[in-house]
Amino acid sequence: MSHRTARRAATTHPRALAALAAAVPLALTGCSASADADGLQVVVTTEIIKNWTEIVGGDRVAVETVVPPGGDPHSYEPSPNDAAKVARADLAFTNHLLLEDHPLIKLFDANVPQDAPNLSLAENAEPYGAKLIPLVEDVGLDVVWLGFGVRGETETRTAETGIRLTEATGPGEVAMFLTDAFGTPEIYWNTADGLTDADVITLPPEAHTHVNWTFTEPGVYELTTEATVADDGRTAEIGEAAFTFAVGVNPREVREGATILDDGHTDITADLDTERFVVRDDERGDLAPADVVIDVPTRSLEAIPDAEAFAFLGEPGQELYQLPQAVLGKHVHGEIDPHLWQNVANAKAYVGVIADALIEIDPDGRDAYEANRDAYLAELDELDAEVAAAIESIPEANRQLVTTHDAFGYLADRYGMQVAGFVVPNPAAEPSAKQVEALTETIADLQVQAVFVEPNLHARAGVLRQVAEDQGVQVCTLHGDALPEDAPTYIDMMRQNASELSRCLGGN
Repeated sequence: MSHRTARRAATTHPRALAALAAAVPLALTGCSASADADGLQVVVTTEIIKNWTEIVGGDRVAVETVVPPGGDPHSYEPSPNDAAKVARADLAFTNHLLLEDHPLIKLFDANVPQDAPNLSLAENAEPYGAKLIPLVEDVGLDVVWLGFGVRGETETRTAETGIRLTEATGPGEVAMFLTDAFGTPEIYWNTADGLTDADVITLPPEAHTHVNWTFTEPGVYELTTEATVADDGRTAEIGEAAFTFAVGVNPREVREGATILDDGHTDITADLDTERFVVRDDERGDLAPADVVIDVPTRSLEAIPDAEAFAFLGEPGQELYQLPQAVLGKHVHGEIDPHLWQNVANAKAYVGVIADALIEIDPDGRDAYEANRDAYLAELDELDAEVAAAIESIPEANRQLVTTHDAFGYLADRYGMQVAGFVVPNPAAEPSAKQVEALTETIADLQVQAVFVEPNLHARAGVLRQVAEDQGVQVCTLHGDALPEDAPTYIDMMRQNASELSRCLGGN
């Protein structure tokens, strides 16, 4: 993360904290405290972090979590009761690296008391031995995968950049929206009802998100945007930029010499450091908006779903041109994969950060915290070996991971697996024949033995289930962001995941 350290949020980039690995006190904000009769009040975002904190803290801490058991930190919407809970904290932990939805981070930064440390664990884990890896996304769309991004320095992690549509020209109407985890569209831009200040999408620092783009008629469209950055009570402007879309027409005839974006992963990006927009493409790098034509081909035609929520697009069954968000839900994230704990060695780093944070605020408990930490680190060493052995028992050719969530990159990186693909369907559009064909070919060509879904994604895994059934492939379960009900500790979860991988992929 490149935003500067916030005094209350302690969100410094991990590389800036290398000295902390040598038992130097953490860069925490707040005064030292000692555990009272009820223990230190620690408030955390997820139940995984709660489990680690309770183990290290022992009877000197009382830990509350905001995201409920089985909840999804990517999309959890906090309540007023959550604000009151956070306001009681002597110490607060988030994962961050954009794992949690931005309203949850804002809840912590606005309500954690001024004298209480408020620490992002993932950002501080690297000096303790954590290995960070990029978040790799590839869903194999047959059209360009076009989203939004924000990059550059901000004063706080709660800064917000609003990207507005200020002008739109073209033969038809344009809408840009995001389909949430329940299949309901959240509309950001819509020219059908005229342009207002409400035609805006808002992102946190260093974030990226996927969206749907729809166009009602073929032809050339030009969409003009501008951005406003709100950060710690101050605002800044990013000037206008125009983006050209070739909808159902030959993009090479639109602008001579332009770069045609017709596949891959691309973001319309507000660069806060240069105060300009760029088109950031995974393969081509940064491109100037004036040098680009975005292709929306005839094959992108989709029928409007027969659901009231999509009535803003037109009549059910009417065809329009769509660039899909592909990944269901509010998929806002950064460049680094935030699911560090799927590598057990990274969990050890989290535990180190938690222990030093507790010692910093409660030095009288040092002996207890260090003893608890050391005993648990030994258990994690055993767990790491168990997971490695379970996966090593899988024939090497079978170590292919196809899932419904891009949450297992660290597991694959640590234990010698390959992420062959992840599939999360978008209810705003049926998967194309090419997408289904590509998934089928992936499973067949790699002779995948099983595909994996997370419990909270079972209902949305229809395409993956159907393809697996057609190919005679098992559908198995992996736990990513939430602890399983029947295995309510981190160690239980990782053992269960390792056992399921081994069982389903031909290990012993």
